[in-house]
Amino acid sequence: MKISILNTGLSSQKADVVAVFSYEDEKLLASVKKDLTSQFPSASATLQSEDFNGKAKSAITLYTGIKSMPRIMLIGLGKKDSLTIESLRKAGAVAAKRAAACKAETLSIHAMDCDGISAADSSLALIEGAMLTNYRFDKYITTDKEKKKLSTFTLFTESKKTAAAAKGIVNYASAMYEGVTLARNLANAPNNEIYPETLAKTALSVGKSADIKVTILDKKKIQSLKMGGLLAVNQGSVRPPVFIVMEYKGGKSTDKPFVIVGKGITFDTGGISIKPAGGMGDMKMDMHGAASAIGAIVAIAKAKLPINVTTLVPSTENMPSGSAYVPGDIITFMNGKTAEIDNTDAEGRLILADALTYASKFNPEAVIDLATLTGACVVALGGVTTGLMGTDELLKSRIKKAAERTNEYVCELPLYEEYEELIKSDVADVKNSGGRGAGTITAALFLKHFIGDYPWAHLDIAGTGMSTKDTDYMPKGGTGVGVRLLLDIAKNW
Repeated sequence: MKISILNTGLSSQKADVVAVFSYEDEKLLASVKKDLTSQFPSASATLQSEDFNGKAKSAITLYTGIKSMPRIMLIGLGKKDSLTIESLRKAGAVAAKRAAACKAETLSIHAMDCDGISAADSSLALIEGAMLTNYRFDKYITTDKEKKKLSTFTLFTESKKTAAAAKGIVNYASAMYEGVTLARNLANAPNNEIYPETLAKTALSVGKSADIKVTILDKKKIQSLKMGGLLAVNQGSVRPPVFIVMEYKGGKSTDKPFVIVGKGITFDTGGISIKPAGGMGDMKMDMHGAASAIGAIVAIAKAKLPINVTTLVPSTENMPSGSAYVPGDIITFMNGKTAEIDNTDAEGRLILADALTYASKFNPEAVIDLATLTGACVVALGGVTTGLMGTDELLKSRIKKAAERTNEYVCELPLYEEYEELIKSDVADVKNSGGRGAGTITAALFLKHFIGDYPWAHLDIAGTGMSTKDTDYMPKGGTGVGVRLLLDIAKNW
């Protein structure tokens, strides 16, 4: 995706669609309409129609009769005193969606000078919304291959100061887009494309392009490390497990790394505790935690942030077969702790347990894991908000602040010790499922048994990672959630 910044005015634009904005305010809107009418008399009839009032996400198309700039889209921002960074993201998304509907290839967007929002933040928001809404997972659609797509975004402004600020965020925006797109593509890919071995190959490929050191631990190495959780879940699959280690060294050699752990179940049938057939196809996205973890480190590396980051991905399928692990089994993890298997569909926490133990090897500054872990989180928070749990107040505070900046919402759930009773086992150190009640909390408490001496936070993205419909700039299917959040955390660390 090509991004350009121009220090020019509206009349100088050359694009299939040019987007300009107006607030929901009679005087300000009248001024905008007057200015547009004076520059483009052919649009006067449309502007006088009163079909547009500036309400948030509203839009009207003006036809200029100019070959180099055939369409101008006037897009509403809502009330001026209610404008937020998220409002601008959504406005950018409206511009891109309307442009795509016109089969445009180039889109030029007017950068706004907004009260209380920096030029860099407002420019980034417009670009984010426009780029992120332009995503489609269509690689397997064989028709309409010649269909035109948006490929070039230009941000223009008459202000030299705004243009300079916007140029400063271009590399960051490109890195963000690349990371989110990678995560979405991995999550949406079918299981016959992305399974543990091909996920590892993808990590090697993207790592090479981003100056990230990638190490793949094969089944033999996993066995030597005694990763009993990963090996148990893998028992039912004919495909071997992998453990992916990605290391980006952007900080000082003495800096402790920020570690990201992603659940990499490339397909989850539920195992012997098999899931219902309806909707099982979506379980290709049960590796969204891994997709976001890989996308995040790639985005951080491409943005050249001055921080050391390590991504860990334990990956396997969870399949039913004659060799699969079963309820009642007791498994031993890398750290020597044991767990009784109550439900083989509570498998994500088993592979994360070994990864969280392995994370101690890096003496991390902090560890954040992401996982499409529990249906209970979807029941509690729906598809809008990610569940947040953890042991360190400062780390959770960093996550919450990043969530506010990116609008990748999080909601903290408690890890009170009373909930531990639900996963108490009579025959092992812990049980892998505590039943339906407080399922998101007990899953996190299970993971807590395996963390090392480091600040830790857990993000349950079961609802936010898999969307059942398109929203403003999130697609149906794998959303790429977590990439922008983690990128923002790293940027502001």
